[in-house]
Amino acid sequence: MQSLLHPTRSLLRRRLQTSYLSTAATAQQEFPSYLLASPPTSITTFPTGLRVASEHILGSNTATVGVWIDAGSRYETPHNNGAAHFLEHMAFKGTQRRTQYMLEVEIENMGGHLNAYTSREQTVYFAKVFEKDVPRAMDILADILLNSNLDRRAINRERDVILREMKEVNKNPEELTLDHLHATAFADSGLGRTILGPEENIKKLTREDLREYIETHYLAPQMVIAGAGAVDHAQLCDLANYYFGGLKTELNEEQKKSDAVCLDKGKFIGSDVRFHFRSDTMAHISLAYEGSSWTSEYAYPLMILQNLLGSYNRAMAGKADMSKLCHDVAAHELANSISTFNTCYNDTGLFGLYSVVESDKVHDLMTCVTQNLAELAHHITEEDVERAKIALKATMLMGLDGNTNVCEDIGRQLLTYGRRMTPAEIFTRIEEMTADDIRAAAHMVFHNKDHAMAAVGGLDGLPSYEWIRSNSF
Repeated sequence: MQSLLHPTRSLLRRRLQTSYLSTAATAQQEFPSYLLASPPTSITTFPTGLRVASEHILGSNTATVGVWIDAGSRYETPHNNGAAHFLEHMAFKGTQRRTQYMLEVEIENMGGHLNAYTSREQTVYFAKVFEKDVPRAMDILADILLNSNLDRRAINRERDVILREMKEVNKNPEELTLDHLHATAFADSGLGRTILGPEENIKKLTREDLREYIETHYLAPQMVIAGAGAVDHAQLCDLANYYFGGLKTELNEEQKKSDAVCLDKGKFIGSDVRFHFRSDTMAHISLAYEGSSWTSEYAYPLMILQNLLGSYNRAMAGKADMSKLCHDVAAHELANSISTFNTCYNDTGLFGLYSVVESDKVHDLMTCVTQNLAELAHHITEEDVERAKIALKATMLMGLDGNTNVCEDIGRQLLTYGRRMTPAEIFTRIEEMTADDIRAAAHMVFHNKDHAMAAVGGLDGLPSYEWIRSNSF
């Protein structure tokens, strides 16, 4: 294995040595005209570091505009963990110019839609409106982001709302298990913290804590104003400059010395956490290995590997092109479902499998999974890789269907890559991958590597950490 994989890794590096931050590569293959003729993304960077990026889509009468912020739960501290998500709730509760009722009526009268979400690395606020209402949408976005009242009475009312949301999240076995997975895999870093934060933080976060979060994270270089659809780039730049031109560019000396910002690196730790409920007849198991960052040489090989391993759900019709792992699980009825996930972050990632299994089949499933992972690199063929490439490209194209999805792609790519890659460039990178590259990625992730695991439910048959570790390579 070593003689095959190490040269492959160096070849892969040479092929991908064009930086993700460089000018887009020229597509070397014949692609459909709709890929090569896709609208260009216009990007303007202000002296403050604020970036504005947009894509005008011909024929569109609506637009999505939003603010993507390079800040999420991983950059919070143990003291203020949950602040970003709390602010997401408070943004719609009124500003210095608009009450909550006025905000709701204004959006409704435009026929628009205003939304927000928080992840471990990003906070996003966006609006979907008609073309003529783009200036009003930008005014609203700036108002809720920069001028929120953060009324103490509203904060206290919202605590109960977030606590109820936490209860709903905890009732979802998949979300609960994946939160536990992050907590154990990244126990010593910010990535291990949940997005909602611990219950004690939700109960005690103050107006001052939320204001401090805005002051330390809403900086011009960390923000991207993105737009897609019926958007004029020059107009969007003017609006961004008018509403966001006064943003701070860096922390002051006092803030730099404070503990308000967590900037630690994601450190993967081999570990597991188990919540055994003997009365449960089902188990939810998430088994993961350290994956890749967005800009790693292994990012695209692991995307292909994820599609190659695929998923299986007993409730759905079987697929003839299932991976050997999914075929074995289906043939022996070892799980109700099993799926592959590949989560990228700025400096690390998680690659793994999530399964829902009857408690009396847990041991048999883990035997099947570890055996397949141990043999995976030996079974990958060019035909498997070609099928996975097609599936990956189809998923990516479907993910660009609609103004909002395009806007999301622009904002995310500007924060993760520093630029926007065209579909043609992405397809070129995918097509360059060979079976040797995917074998190298599988070897890198699974061979003699520690894993992290979170399991919830009936776990009587779940093998020990050491058993899984020794049987998966």
